[in-house]
Formats: sequence, C-alpha cells, structure tokens
Amino acid sequence: MSETGVIHDIGYQRYEGPRLGRAATITALYGHGVRAAFGFGRSAKAKIFPWLVAGITVLVAVIIAAVKSQVPDFEFGYVEFDDSLSWLIIFFVAILAPTLVSRDIRAGTLPLYFSRPLRAADYVIAKFLAMVTAVWLLLGVPQLIMFLGAAFTTEKGLSGVWDEVRELVPGWTYSLLWALLFTSIGLLVASLTGKQAFAAGGIVAIFLVTTPVVGVLTQLPSSAANQMAGLASPMTLISGVGSWALGSDIGMDLGRYGPIYGIEAFCLIAACLLLLLARYRKVAAL
Repeated sequence: MSETGVIHDIGYQRYEGPRLGRAATITALYGHGVRAAFGFGRSAKAKIFPWLVAGITVLVAVIIAAVKSQVPDFEFGYVEFDDSLSWLIIFFVAILAPTLVSRDIRAGTLPLYFSRPLRAADYVIAKFLAMVTAVWLLLGVPQLIMFLGAAFTTEKGLSGVWDEVRELVPGWTYSLLWALLFTSIGLLVASLTGKQAFAAGGIVAIFLVTTPVVGVLTQLPSSAANQMAGLASPMTLISGVGSWALGSDIGMDLGRYGPIYGIEAFCLIAACLLLLLARYRKVAAL
C-alpha cells in the first residue's frame, strides 16, 4: 500500500507590502512608550498616578501664573519651578521607568522583541526617548502655562512678552536636563529587575541615600568640599549645572567648580546609557 501526501492550499500568502525598517520599529516603540507613560491603552488604575502628578504640576503652574499676574514683583522663574517639584518628579520617574522596561522583563517579551530585526540599541533608544519626552512634557507644559499667563498679563507689551520668552527657553532647557539625567538613572536601575516594586524602590533609594551626603559635605571646614558637595547627589548636581550654565540661584556657592558639575552630568548620562546598552546587548545575545 503506497502512502501519498496531499498539499492543501489554505490561503497563506507571502507579505508583499513595504518593509518599513528600523526607523519605523523605533518610532513604534517610542510612541508606545509615551502612551504607556501616561496610561493610554492601559487600565484606569494605571492612569491614576501619572495624571495625578500631571494635575499637580499644572495646578502649581496655574497658581504661580495667577500670583504673578497680581504681583508683578513676584520672582518665581521657570528654572525654580523644576527645583520646587524635584521630589514629585523623582516619584514619577520611579513609577515610569519600571513601567517601560521592568514589565518587559517580567512578561518575558524581550526574546520576542529581539527575535525580530530589532537591535539592542534600537530598544534602548526608543525607551530612553519615550521617557525623556514624558518627563519633559510633565515639566514643560506647566512652564508653557506660566508663560502664557505672564505673556497675556504683562504691562510692557511686546518687550514684556520677549522677556518671558528669554526666560522660558532656559527653563525648557533645564527641564530637558532633568529629563535626561533622571531617565538615564531610572532606566538603568529598572533594567536590572523584572519586579516593578524593587525597581521603584531602588530608584528612590539612590536619591534618598545620596542627598544626606551632600549635607555632610557642606558642613566640612574645607571650602572646596563645600563647593563640590553638590556632585554627590543627582538632584544637587542638576541644580549646580543650572546655576553654572543658566545662572539660577540654588543657594549654593559653586566657586570655580561650575564646569565640573556640567562635566559630571554629561559623564553620568553617558555612563548610564552605555551600561544600559551593554545590559540589553547581553539579553539580546541569549
């Protein structure tokens, strides 16, 4: 008795559409990351915290804009706005970073990502840009509200509006620095574990542990130690860069060490990104 095989045509066809390539993959991951940061496409519970934080920042901006419209001499700039919300942003980053990367580790989706023509660098770039965008929007949108309030209530006409623009641009630049530094630290810590609670606790711990060190160094009798104390914590590091580069008043004397703050901030961001890339290259190679 001979055995014969039968080939059934069930309608499968080869994909003949356009191949969008790496740029489209990065863009898709980036867009998904920004949406996830604010809870879009997720449960109602996932939307509570990010929109609560966003609501607080907007409310603070509205109050400041209202006060400045009634008290022209009220001095509270766009740079000071970021510093006043520092701990709120830290907690936002502590929740957002694990959402973007720890969930992929816990759910086991990384092997699926890297089984496609997706490089580790593509994944890191997409997640990094998505989180930077989310943090910057959290600070930049309220600053824009403050600007609009000041621009529409100024008594100096166009010159007053131009003065506000000249203050807003450094404020947005400062917000971008916050986003870059906090994102690099947050993603690196979150990439080490699939447990979101551990990742969030680790991120907050970095700031809790390093902040008292700054206080100790400022009490030393050496003026050089006092001026370089801010280098010991990411929060005061950013403030130091703002003081050196943007002329903001942080209540710290940096002396001649201002450029060192800028160099350390750049090196810290670069080091975190390189370690993050090495981490995902190792995962992709498994």
